[in-house]
Amino acid sequence: MGVLYDYFRATDDVAAVELMAELDGGPVVTADGRPGVDAIDLKGIDSAVTLGQLVALARGMAWQTGLVEERLLWSGNQDGPWLTALDDATRDTLAAITADRLPELSAEWGRSEELAWDGPLPADQMLPVIEAIGALARRAQSAGEHLYCWCCL
Repeated sequence: MGVLYDYFRATDDVAAVELMAELDGGPVVTADGRPGVDAIDLKGIDSAVTLGQLVALARGMAWQTGLVEERLLWSGNQDGPWLTALDDATRDTLAAITADRLPELSAEWGRSEELAWDGPLPADQMLPVIEAIGALARRAQSAGEHLYCWCCL
């Protein structure tokens, strides 16, 4: 069993929490199978460590605890799901990733311990993930919105 992570954008914490009452199975897909909010499914990519590794690489620094600041906004119960708000500095870092940096970041991120369990990933394997989270961050930034992470077991 893995942990699922969906990242999405919303105007504010209140709007993000209100979505939790409407969603069944996360923000990517609603209960009736229609697309939910502007969201992406990043499966096992947690915000604190794995996404934090990408943020650190994009900033040209070493990863450290708390690099991606997040606040718990909502919990279905003690077993989840959970909703956290990500800091705008993380959103802005992801939004600033340019196309010319994608190959380098994909290769480096694919060598991180969190992703390279059985050895380094192919250099281009993380390109679609970086493109997707970067695009979501740019849409959020452009709309004056924030990034959120919904996760469940």
